[in-house]
Amino acid sequence: MTNRTNRWVLGIVALGLVGCGGSQNAGDSRPNIILITIDDLGWADVGCYGSTYYETPNIDRLAAEGMRFTTAYAAAAICSPTRAALMTGKAPARTGITDWIRARFQGGDIPADHTYRRTYEGGPGDSLLTPSNPLWLEREETTIAEALKGVGYATAHIGKWHLGPDDWYPEKQGFDINIGGSDYGQPPSYFDPYSNEKLSGIYNIPPRKTGEYLVDRLADEAVTFIANHRDSPFFLNMADYAVHTPIQGKPELVEKYKNKPSTSGQQNPEYAAMVESMDMLVGRIMHTVDSLGIAENTLIVFTSDNGGLLRVTDNTPLRSGKGFPYEGGIRVPFIVRHVGTVTPGQIVDEPVISHDLFPTFCTLAGADAGDLSQLDGVSLAELLTNGGELDPRPLFWHFPHYRYHDEVPYSIIRQGDWKLIKRYQGNRYELFNLANDPRETEDVAARFPDRVSQLDGQLAGWLEGVDAALPKVNPDYSPSK
Repeated sequence: MTNRTNRWVLGIVALGLVGCGGSQNAGDSRPNIILITIDDLGWADVGCYGSTYYETPNIDRLAAEGMRFTTAYAAAAICSPTRAALMTGKAPARTGITDWIRARFQGGDIPADHTYRRTYEGGPGDSLLTPSNPLWLEREETTIAEALKGVGYATAHIGKWHLGPDDWYPEKQGFDINIGGSDYGQPPSYFDPYSNEKLSGIYNIPPRKTGEYLVDRLADEAVTFIANHRDSPFFLNMADYAVHTPIQGKPELVEKYKNKPSTSGQQNPEYAAMVESMDMLVGRIMHTVDSLGIAENTLIVFTSDNGGLLRVTDNTPLRSGKGFPYEGGIRVPFIVRHVGTVTPGQIVDEPVISHDLFPTFCTLAGADAGDLSQLDGVSLAELLTNGGELDPRPLFWHFPHYRYHDEVPYSIIRQGDWKLIKRYQGNRYELFNLANDPRETEDVAARFPDRVSQLDGQLAGWLEGVDAALPKVNPDYSPSK
């Protein structure tokens, strides 16, 4: 066990002696925690994951100074379910949030009694009726912020929330500070005053300088919070709106990439400019932590909420992108840095997933993670601190919805190298061996029927165990309509 791990253990044991306020000192060794979640950033959109068109020197440095995971997954191929999983440690099928949440301006009408009731929707042209998606993360769910606040952490959310309107904003879910978190799934504009023809401004980000870039503003807010809370444990949920649509980059950076040769399908100068601005945000956070002398007591985690959007980037060598059950839709960058604790330059191939972070943060902070039987993630603390290994486990995904006209409802299980995609309409199963076929080019379901049956049984058992909402046959289906 490392000295740093010993200090964590002693800190956890001594929680009863550590006050909920005051300075962070030798008697309170719990780490500050900064979670940086980028919106729609693809696995291959970062230099240390292979991109040569996008420029991400700060994220690359974060990886060089920490641990980079090659097989990390988002809890879903779309945003809101992953964000709920990050906050709660529960898979989307368990929270019920399995699709992106509609904001009020998109028709997300909140019932007068603030009660979600599962209903089914679909027209005569749909062979399946699909379960309605909740419009909020229930306040009864314990979030990371609530768990850490319970042991004295200052908590701040900065950026995108997308887990419900006013009564379910971050400040109602354990955050002391909320800057920018609302029911928006994307900003009206990336330029101050952050408005468009339909929407005016972003919650709690008052305009201050016309034309200022949103990512730069969020970086300012983040470094201010860090500086103000350097002397006591804090949790910063830095949820950047970038690189989600609208695709708008700073003009000077757009011009830079217009003059840079593209590589493969990565050739969008506007998107490249957004990626670079996002990287600068990461750099400012790292610089602030380092310059304040708190790097050895600050854990930084960098990840994305789903794969890259196909029409603006290219996830090669992974197949497909955002919204789809293939690796390009669910595999994401995942980097952890903790100076003096996480050995620099490590590359980890073990599969991990979004909801592993809740139990990890609770373990490191000495916080109560609640009923472990209701958590779908596992703590990565031993892996991070001692280079340990995770016990083998299956990973699951569940998306019981249509995605426009491109994808039908599906569920997924990954067990070892095997990945089974189960669709509820049309071609029933696809089976891939990711060790032999990481690009998912060869469906071997017909060759391995016993493997399909075994994985399907595991998947069915898990779906039942978490009370997953399943699509059902539409009795009024009329294919001509």
